[in-house]
Amino acid sequence: MVDLLVSAAAGRVIFGVPFRGSLVPLLGVSALFLLGSLSLGILISILAKNQLLASQVAFVATYLPALLLSGFMFDIANMPAPLRAVTYAVPARYFIRLLRSLFLKGVGVEVLWREGIFLLAFALLAAAAALAAFRKRLE
Repeated sequence: MVDLLVSAAAGRVIFGVPFRGSLVPLLGVSALFLLGSLSLGILISILAKNQLLASQVAFVATYLPALLLSGFMFDIANMPAPLRAVTYAVPARYFIRLLRSLFLKGVGVEVLWREGIFLLAFALLAAAAALAAFRKRLE
């Protein structure tokens, strides 16, 4: 969360990007995304046999889709239809949309509640799966 605040401040101060939204919803959706991402990382670490495998699986399962299929690097509307369909399963797609809308457009959560619900579901499912895998591992 500190990195988020530093990045937002750097964007505002260094690059002059206007912050038109509210900080509370921005922190809220960021916390949901981070909870889901960290839970997914814990799940991958529990299921992997060693650290090298865990880092490789995490890179392929999270970083690459988030970078390439979230709309951050490439516009989703310009992707082929099969790839556009896959982007709906990438949580970073919803987080990027929320960030852009809250930071640049200043819209409220009432406009973006669908993306927020998806991030909440992602966070809860990833945390539940990590907890279940951890309990199973303890037995």
